[in-house]
Amino acid sequence: MITLILCAICGYLAGSVPFGLVLCYMAGYGDIRKIGSHNIGATNVLRTGNKWLALLTVILDALKAGLAALIAYKVLPQTPVLHLWGAYAPLNVVGSLIAGTFGVLGHNFPVWLKFKGGKGVASAFGFILMTQPYVALIALGIWLIMAFAFRYSSLAALTAAAAMPVIAYFMCPPIYAVFYSALALLVIIRHHANIARLLKGEESKISFKKKQ
Repeated sequence: MITLILCAICGYLAGSVPFGLVLCYMAGYGDIRKIGSHNIGATNVLRTGNKWLALLTVILDALKAGLAALIAYKVLPQTPVLHLWGAYAPLNVVGSLIAGTFGVLGHNFPVWLKFKGGKGVASAFGFILMTQPYVALIALGIWLIMAFAFRYSSLAALTAAAAMPVIAYFMCPPIYAVFYSALALLVIIRHHANIARLLKGEESKISFKKKQ
């Protein structure tokens, strides 16, 4: 139990590093929370018009939860600790899933920013990529299709999140589907304002034009 608590704490601290905010300050754009959707995620960073900065934010946000999960998986032993649906899950798998999940929670609710962070899409993707790559790649494909077809980042994220538990159910051991379902629900809840704007036809579309 202590080991799993440490996984949660380390994952949360890693996930709570606000890379979008830090990078925008370093690039001279100031506080990213004062423009667009007012959060620290890559989609809002893209609203500065700097697509390379947005790409770097995506990569770093994905890595912080993904690496937390990967390190836990590599370091912890494979001792069976959890009985689930007739099978025992090893400690390194459970620890990895907890570390990655709390990494995503750290991104959404960073202690350094009074628990006001991003929406966890990139962090969730990085976490899933490190634990079940095929599930992540299929979800990414869904995101890309929806994003290029409709140019709504939020709609693409919601569609990929809704599909993820279904994909995991057919492709992964049950414990992965449980954690991924919880993440999908979190992503959808964090997009509640976007859902309201989509229904009203007021949601901003993805733009790759640089602001003056």
